[in-house]
Amino acid sequence: MSQRILVLGASGYIGQHLTRALSERGHQVLAAARSVERLQKQNLPNVSCHVVDLNWPKNLPALLEGIDTLYYLVHSMGEGGDFIAHERQVAMNVRDALLETPVNHIIFLSSLQAPESEQSDHLRARQLTAETLASANIPLTELRAGIIVGSAAFEVMRDMVYNLPILTPPRWVRSRTTPIALENLLHYLVELLNHPAQGHRVLEAAGPEVLSYQEQFEHFMRVSGRHRLLIPIPFPTRWISVWFLNVITSVPPTTAKALIQGLKHDLLADDRELRALIPQDLIRFDDAVRRTLKEEEKLVNSSDWGYDAQAFARWRPEYGYFAKQAGFTFKTEASLPALWEVVNEIGGKEGYFFGNILWQTRGMMDLLVGHKLAKGRPSHPMLEVGDTVDSWKVIIVEPEKQLAMLFGMKAPGLGRLCFTMKDKGDHRELDVRAWWHPHGMPGLFYWLLMIPAHLFIFRGMTKRIAQLAEKKTLRV
Repeated sequence: MSQRILVLGASGYIGQHLTRALSERGHQVLAAARSVERLQKQNLPNVSCHVVDLNWPKNLPALLEGIDTLYYLVHSMGEGGDFIAHERQVAMNVRDALLETPVNHIIFLSSLQAPESEQSDHLRARQLTAETLASANIPLTELRAGIIVGSAAFEVMRDMVYNLPILTPPRWVRSRTTPIALENLLHYLVELLNHPAQGHRVLEAAGPEVLSYQEQFEHFMRVSGRHRLLIPIPFPTRWISVWFLNVITSVPPTTAKALIQGLKHDLLADDRELRALIPQDLIRFDDAVRRTLKEEEKLVNSSDWGYDAQAFARWRPEYGYFAKQAGFTFKTEASLPALWEVVNEIGGKEGYFFGNILWQTRGMMDLLVGHKLAKGRPSHPMLEVGDTVDSWKVIIVEPEKQLAMLFGMKAPGLGRLCFTMKDKGDHRELDVRAWWHPHGMPGLFYWLLMIPAHLFIFRGMTKRIAQLAEKKTLRV
């Protein structure tokens, strides 16, 4: 039977796949997150997208009206700071909204739990979230899973294999868990709609094998064809710095650190109750890895890259799944038409609006390695998909919303530069941001070296564009 479903955290890795799976089964889905642009562009049938900031969820009670099942896929690992307190506060905000506008069933995707004395901050935050949601006195299914093949924890391992010549993980590499394929997890999540809980029910999801993290590394290397010497070293996981993770992985470093600190102990699922409730064939780890790597090949063939054939042709398996990013957001009184007009002037009289000498210096670096760059821009004032501005190729044109250009200089990775504008009622918001998928360790080092220049340039670019647009607005 079709249900009306709200997915909180719909923009994440699991959330996007779950939203699509629910849509394919004919459910009416409200997909909610802080950023829903990518989901909107997928135009999934029976799916409406809603911007919700759970720190200040003023519109959440209205979204809960008439909802049968709420999926809670939210976590705060990427927030930094005291994410235990932050995650608990977000859960309390949702709990308060549920007390005002209850639903029939909550499904919360959580993590396998270690003994309380051995819990990491990440695992403790998951436990507090479950307790907080349960206090809404609504039937709650807490589905606990370990490593999900394809999710952030898996990506840390993937990046280590692709980016390091020798693997020297700390002693947690001997801990064991029960990794589960994304397809199996999604099947459980969807089928739980047909098996509502009566109270607070805890179910554990697992794949068919018990593997240590060292064995997972070995299996991944065998499947991917990347062979590395693996030498575990006996230092505590708390010594792993955010800076080090920023070097070896494209996963947001605060997220990676929180996940790694949760791997110190065996996390073994007992999935007998869940398998009896929802039988299915479980995918072995090697096959799950193959499917994930195959899916990642399609990553660049998406709306983020304007479905550009050149970007798709340049993609390599070693490119980071998660993009590095740097940019600046600025509030302005300028109108959207004025902002759009100015952004489309890039490469013309104003050059790149700020730090033109730095852009020229970057071009000279390409010349030194024998990579001659194109110069100039089209004569027509408004850029079109396929146009070139110096070494950049225009890949997305959404008037008064977004202009995106494919990076064409010589560097180890694939990148794009995006100009995004939003009408916020009493002001407009302009964001200038570079997105970078690094190619191995050289790509990560390149990004780290460029961050100071990026932060300086994009701040100046954004303010200069806004300044020019404000002048145009006043003249109208």
